[in-house]
Amino acid sequence: MSEQDPGSRPGDDDRRRDDRGAPRDRDRRGPGGHGRGGRPRQDGGRPEGRGRTGSGWGGGRDRRGDDRPGDRDRRREDRPREDRPRGDRPREERARGDRPREDRPREGRPRGERPRGDRPREDRPREDRHRDDRDGRARRDRDTGRAPRREHDRRDQARREGGRRERTAGPRNAGPPRGRVGPGRPPAVDPARQAAYELLTAVRERDAYANLALPGILRRHRLRDRDAALATELGYGTLRAQGLLDTVIDACTDRPLSKIEHPLLDALRLGAYQLLRTRVPAHAAVSTCVELVREGHGSQAAGFVNAVLRRIGEHEESEWLDRLAPDPAEDPVGAAALRHAHPRWIAQAFADALGDTGEELAAALAADDARPQVHLLARPGEITAEELALATGGEQAPWSPYGVHLEPGSGDIGELDAVAEGLAVVQDEGSQLVAAALARAELLGEDTGRWLDLCAGPGGKASLLGGLVAAHGGTLDAVESSEHRAGLVRAATAELPVTVHVADGREAPLPAGEYDRVFVDAPCTGLGALRRRPEARWRRRPEDTAALTRLQRELLVAALGHVRPGGVVAYVTCSPHVSETAGVVGRIVGRPGRPGPAGPVEQLDARAVLPEGMPGLGAGPAVQLWPHRHGTDAMYLALLRRPLG
Repeated sequence: MSEQDPGSRPGDDDRRRDDRGAPRDRDRRGPGGHGRGGRPRQDGGRPEGRGRTGSGWGGGRDRRGDDRPGDRDRRREDRPREDRPRGDRPREERARGDRPREDRPREGRPRGERPRGDRPREDRPREDRHRDDRDGRARRDRDTGRAPRREHDRRDQARREGGRRERTAGPRNAGPPRGRVGPGRPPAVDPARQAAYELLTAVRERDAYANLALPGILRRHRLRDRDAALATELGYGTLRAQGLLDTVIDACTDRPLSKIEHPLLDALRLGAYQLLRTRVPAHAAVSTCVELVREGHGSQAAGFVNAVLRRIGEHEESEWLDRLAPDPAEDPVGAAALRHAHPRWIAQAFADALGDTGEELAAALAADDARPQVHLLARPGEITAEELALATGGEQAPWSPYGVHLEPGSGDIGELDAVAEGLAVVQDEGSQLVAAALARAELLGEDTGRWLDLCAGPGGKASLLGGLVAAHGGTLDAVESSEHRAGLVRAATAELPVTVHVADGREAPLPAGEYDRVFVDAPCTGLGALRRRPEARWRRRPEDTAALTRLQRELLVAALGHVRPGGVVAYVTCSPHVSETAGVVGRIVGRPGRPGPAGPVEQLDARAVLPEGMPGLGAGPAVQLWPHRHGTDAMYLALLRRPLG
């Protein structure tokens, strides 16, 4: 699923909800207010015991709405205590409540003087009824004759005396579940934040891919539109910014991050992201994350999360960066890496590919750290880009003739009619450009119309290649080593002249030297699509490149073995890492007089087959696309041709 947002900055819509449903953790009102342990007021929010026009209700107009004298017109001291509304009694009597001595006879007492255990529920003081709602154990203790729980009595007494709720560290899971506070109040944690928290858990515990795990989580919580967009932004944003968030969290706690329980660290990251990178009110960001922890891990853990998040909220993101980032003059790569939430080794890889450690590196990392647009492919022969743009409300892509762009927060892309009917699929514009480039590359000799996709799964580019080859009256063989992914390729290329083979691309049982065009979308680190795969930047390690570059070279050699003399191979990676791009191609092409392992190979100028006027393509012959230059993923393209004869 592509990233979505609500169309406005996160927090604009849920600010109202959080102001009602998630009060500050340090501001717990007593039972008369609409806070924890209390019931929603029926008086428009006015505190009990305070008059609308003076001190108390005396002298105010009766609720009948006319000028006839009512009970409240009598002076409070002239009325029996039992007959006065609770707000008219002296404060010390209200705090003491109506509980009689236990040795008084039960029969014949007014209802306000009967022991709590004997009164009908509706006749009990309001705070007692809701205490029972929160903690059924208190009722069971009375029913079985046990002594009341001291901790609960102490908290209840504090509430009756109008003070704050007592805060105790206590053991885990001590005290009643907070947040279940009676009718009329929304849950302490809204479903959007719960969904974002579950996404973090899935990525951490199951190594899930966020874009694959999120749709199921949204469906389970029945989130749509703005709520789904908020959950997506909070989940993806927290994953994307993890390194920056961890640096700030580490500065706000004496515990090493490795010693913080993983669920608590997830909650801290989620809260820190809201505090530093959204306009969500601070009290909502803190209190909802505290409640997430309290429900599963108890009061002590919740107190820890509360304390750390409040320290984080004392400074803006820019202030934390000024305090924690390296000096840009001494370490420009390290400073840019922290500021834009990238591991340092990835920032260095980008700097090497760009040949820059200054403004352009910062621009590339910033683009990589932003929410991307959704790119659609109008499948050739099914719908045009112009028709797709009209059908979806999007805009035609600036470079790909098959592309349409949708703004983040465009809803569930799978529900668009064009996507549901198979006329369009989600595909980055850069992927469209490199696939179309193979179709435009110049061949030598007769074009037989035989194409090969050597690494076809999961089928996005294969569907575009299949549509293009169909327009030329040719056929495509698609190779995929995974049976599951091969099934996805079959589904994506149904009704196209495509034959799917389950095989290792290095050893595919296909004819040698007979294909006109071969496409190698080699497995890679995926560093070029980090903006769409928010968790990937923190999973990859520098040592991953060694095994991948060996595989990439072997696949490229195999591709050159399948292409005929005069035919063209497109070598593509979704990574700008030099070892995966120019490093691989350079070893295969070789040097003049010293051909590489595949024999003589000519490298074509890939710029010639990309749209005219496209800026920032470099000196050639290969092309490296960039998010900050072209609005695409960082795709690399090299075109190699076998010479005739």
